[in-house]
Amino acid sequence: MKRMIGIVAAVAGVALAGACATTAPGASAPKHDGVVKVVAAENFWGSLATQLGGSHADVTAIITNPNSDPHDYEPTATDAGRINAAQMLIVNGVGYDPWASKLAAANPSSSRVDLTVGTLVGIPDGGNPHRWYDPDNVRTVIDEITADYKKLDPADAGYFDTQRDTVLNQDLKQYFGLIQQIKTDYAGTPVGASESIFAPLAEATGLDLRTPASFLNAISEGGEPTAADKLTIDKQIQDRQIKVYVYNRQNATPDVQAQVKAAKAAGIPVTTITETLTPAGASFQQWQDSQLNALIAALKKATSPSS
Repeated sequence: MKRMIGIVAAVAGVALAGACATTAPGASAPKHDGVVKVVAAENFWGSLATQLGGSHADVTAIITNPNSDPHDYEPTATDAGRINAAQMLIVNGVGYDPWASKLAAANPSSSRVDLTVGTLVGIPDGGNPHRWYDPDNVRTVIDEITADYKKLDPADAGYFDTQRDTVLNQDLKQYFGLIQQIKTDYAGTPVGASESIFAPLAEATGLDLRTPASFLNAISEGGEPTAADKLTIDKQIQDRQIKVYVYNRQNATPDVQAQVKAAKAAGIPVTTITETLTPAGASFQQWQDSQLNALIAALKKATSPSS
């Protein structure tokens, strides 16, 4: 999928109102019927917001198609109307979905709670935007969404606390457990990847990501990787310096496809991740658990005595 870097510069000066889950000074929360109306730019954050809100939140995600790229998304008038009517807006930030920030700025509200994930977790512009692959960031976002729900609907604060406990301790128990399993069993294992989307997960699990950062960033941002980086990766694969290769199948450029083919030919297990919920309609944990189990299977195969 082609990255449209220009759109970032076009809206770089647009500040999302409230920046990080705030309402304007002196503004009161909007009146509602006990159901907080939420808009999430992407469905991975929308899935968590839905689970945390339960029967007291009505969540709409704008990016829902597994084949859509949030970098390239062209918002519609319907999207603008949804944001205008929302009591809470969740965007990823860090240059990942600048169109959402632009819509928010064009539809300001003194009472809407605007949550920008990148700002919340302290990732500056130019940093890695794929925060949903960092389990610590996921916990932080869950806590913030819960706090925002309680701010907007204080009468149901106890309900939202219960939802949070259920999501963290039951619904995401396997997700956190699989991440810990990889860290316990495979920390230090050298791996390769197609782009920076995998970097937060590699760090969280202790895997040794050997692919040059400049290559990871170039593919993520739609740039042209250097010949030197390509040669480095070719050698890593040819000499089996990496045990597993992970690629984003929603952004399989010709360079990435060539690396996947070479890895398979060299007997290196290959597994995939995606940017948005896959399949469509999956929950955050169903999506992540499936990918983590596939990664574990690849690592197990790669590190078995027979490999």
